[in-house]
Amino acid sequence: MGKKVSIQEKILRLLHSRKAVNKDLIQKEILDDKDNQDASQVPGKPQYAIKRSLKSLSEGGLVEEFETQQSNFYRITPEGRHKLRSLKLSSPTSLISTNWDGYWRMVMLDIPESRKSERNSLRYILKKAGFIMLKNSVWISPYPFEHLFMNIKKDMGLSTEVIITVTRLVDPETEDELYKLFGFNT
Repeated sequence: MGKKVSIQEKILRLLHSRKAVNKDLIQKEILDDKDNQDASQVPGKPQYAIKRSLKSLSEGGLVEEFETQQSNFYRITPEGRHKLRSLKLSSPTSLISTNWDGYWRMVMLDIPESRKSERNSLRYILKKAGFIMLKNSVWISPYPFEHLFMNIKKDMGLSTEVIITVTRLVDPETEDELYKLFGFNT
């Protein structure tokens, strides 16, 4: 049996695929989810659990709320997208190839101090994705996450601050160290 997905994660997943979603539609989709146990744990008030989750996400800056005369709409923020990526990386269902394809993925960061929180978020995601800091601001991994980080780079507007490289060639001494760090047999 897989890990239970929280209401907040379900909301973020729902908002990730759309520009904005009506509050009533969010409630309907979560309540219609047969695997949903979190909302039904509040006897007689499953809508309350969803409302509380939306409020918490909004207060945390992960979603934005827009009020109209007809209804409230919610949209995921860039911080919410980063949180969702982090949740996906730590999920047991997030399978990545453990067979090394012979390529090293390197991510080089040069993010200014004025964007410190974004830099820290990116470092956190790199760690979650199995990257190891090789040198200050240089991260390396054998795992195929280059496309994920290309999307993060684009989403965060880090066109010149982040460089992503995929290579087969690393000097022999460094490669031996990397084999040890990642537990590969030489």
